[in-house]
Amino acid sequence: MDLYHTLNRGVDKRVIFMDDQDRFRFVHDLFEFNDSDWVNTTTRTFAKLHDIASRAVERKNRKLIVDIHAFCIMPNHYHLLLSPRVENGITLFMKKLNMGYAKYFNERYKRTGALFEGRYKSILVENQVHFNFLPYYIHFNPLDLSTPEWREKRIKDYEKTINFLNSYRWSSHLDYLGKQNFPSITNRKFLLDYFDGNQGYESQIKTCLKEMNLENMGTLLLE
Repeated sequence: MDLYHTLNRGVDKRVIFMDDQDRFRFVHDLFEFNDSDWVNTTTRTFAKLHDIASRAVERKNRKLIVDIHAFCIMPNHYHLLLSPRVENGITLFMKKLNMGYAKYFNERYKRTGALFEGRYKSILVENQVHFNFLPYYIHFNPLDLSTPEWREKRIKDYEKTINFLNSYRWSSHLDYLGKQNFPSITNRKFLLDYFDGNQGYESQIKTCLKEMNLENMGTLLLE
């Protein structure tokens, strides 16, 4: 299986998720645009949190373009961990996702022009260390909002740090803990098998916070 870490951010590093409505919309787009069939979101009311899960049943015949293994939404950027299901699946999905969200954002805020700084960044995950830490790295990104020193391994209160992480709903972290948040967005089987289930994933959080060396991961993090 080929895994790709992808990222895109707002032009000039501008905020692209202004409030929860924007974040809900992006989660909705992760679901809706992961379909080989054309999706006309201009005529469909976007999904709320509680009906994204049910829509997975409602639209069980979706032809998935990619498997979304992990995601995280930050104020001015997002991270995804993807594997293609069809030829050029990453390119197709990212084009639909970025164009669809930008159209929504520009219409809502009555703006014109590019929303993202350019073509998304993407890198094939080939390094074992990169693979081991990457899902955690994606899920740790919200700590930049509360405990930015995590990147230098200078966390003083791990319990407080992890509690903040567990309160942040705009990623797949809670679903990997076994707490249903946005369960229909991600295919978690591959990583949960690797991490030995929800408990295995959870048991490694503090260890990864202490041991993850971002300098060694370098350009693999795309930032």
